[in-house]
Amino acid sequence: MKPSSSKRMAFAAIAILVMAATSHSFAQTPRQITLEEAVELSLKNSKQLKLSQSNVDMAGLNIRQIKDNQLPSFGVSASYLRLNTPNINLKSGGESSGDSSGMSSLHVNQVMYGMASASVPLFSGFRYKYSLESARFLQEASRLDAEGDRQAIIQNAIMAYGNLYKAKRSVDLVAENLVREHERVTEFTNREKNGIIARNDLLKATLQESNVQLALMEAENDLKITTINMNLLLGLPEGTAIMADSSSFEVTKEAGNAMDWEQTALTHRKDMAAIAIRQKAAGSNIRVAKADFYPNVSLSGGYVALSIPGFVTVPNAFNAGIGVSYNLASLWKTGAKIEEAKTRLYQMKTNEEILLDRIHLEINTAYYNYVLSKKKIEVYEKAVEQASENYRITKNKYDNSLVTTTELLDADVAQVQSKINYAAAKADAIVAYKKLEQTAGVIN
Repeated sequence: MKPSSSKRMAFAAIAILVMAATSHSFAQTPRQITLEEAVELSLKNSKQLKLSQSNVDMAGLNIRQIKDNQLPSFGVSASYLRLNTPNINLKSGGESSGDSSGMSSLHVNQVMYGMASASVPLFSGFRYKYSLESARFLQEASRLDAEGDRQAIIQNAIMAYGNLYKAKRSVDLVAENLVREHERVTEFTNREKNGIIARNDLLKATLQESNVQLALMEAENDLKITTINMNLLLGLPEGTAIMADSSSFEVTKEAGNAMDWEQTALTHRKDMAAIAIRQKAAGSNIRVAKADFYPNVSLSGGYVALSIPGFVTVPNAFNAGIGVSYNLASLWKTGAKIEEAKTRLYQMKTNEEILLDRIHLEINTAYYNYVLSKKKIEVYEKAVEQASENYRITKNKYDNSLVTTTELLDADVAQVQSKINYAAAKADAIVAYKKLEQTAGVIN
């Protein structure tokens, strides 16, 4: 076998061993997931989204409680009382006060009675109407909050997916570089033995290999942590190897205009819509507070059965009527409640102004970050071409003893770093655009 063939086989074996070692922890039947699948799984398994939905359910239960308060109320009670033997002296106008012979035969020692009562509210100063209106507004606001949380979860999943792609790409590029560095060390070792290069050059190459090994260890550690985070977000078993689809980061969209994005945010942001709904609820609460100025009217009815053995029995005492109640103290106590409700409405309007300022800042920040990320792709793309060409030229010069080993190693490092930066820039651009969409309230 020729020496050159032996070297090529040795290099190939080393490459296989290095790649196997770098992917040992997360290459067991890796599961490739697209960006759309990652978003879908994150929404399906999000604990935050389940909590947000429970808030919507709680608001619905509040509506139900208000409606239940308008239903008829019905109560039943009964008692049995055991008494001693009392002295009973009934007096009437036609009898002498000292004559009690007619009562001497009465022996009352027990009392039994039962009662049933029902009432239906007819009018409560419009409290029911506006309380129900306010509760429905708050339920809608909770639903909008949940939708806003859903968009945040989508953005979080996209960011985690981008981090996974960048971490895996870094591992691959550094692993390739390590194979190349090992080949160089082997080559320099042979040259140093033959006296072609100085031992100092071999030491530089060996040190470079050690640095790349450390960089690979850090890249693998980042990939492990990123994978754990991704599994938690997607609800996958711990230790599941995930592979991001690189095609998800190939297409970038036009940035558009910052003013247009801001107008989109004003009409699509869920928190903007929620705060407007809460203002309506605060307005309804003012009317609820004013309801104390009105009387309460209710329809009532009841039944009483009474039995005192040996004395009296009332088997069917029915009653029905309309009751009106009014608390005069509400004339001077309700004012503070109304002012409190008005203050809450004022706070809502002030919060809306604060939110408008925050939206303006968030939109412009997201917009210019995306513009910058697109420019970075162009710059890093050229940097990859320049670094690759620089390495090729430096390698040729080194083979002709025109440059030092240090210059060759620096050119190699610059080439690898430019590729890592380019891969990261493409992922960051997609994440930045999705962040812009989330800030505008249109991410999907």
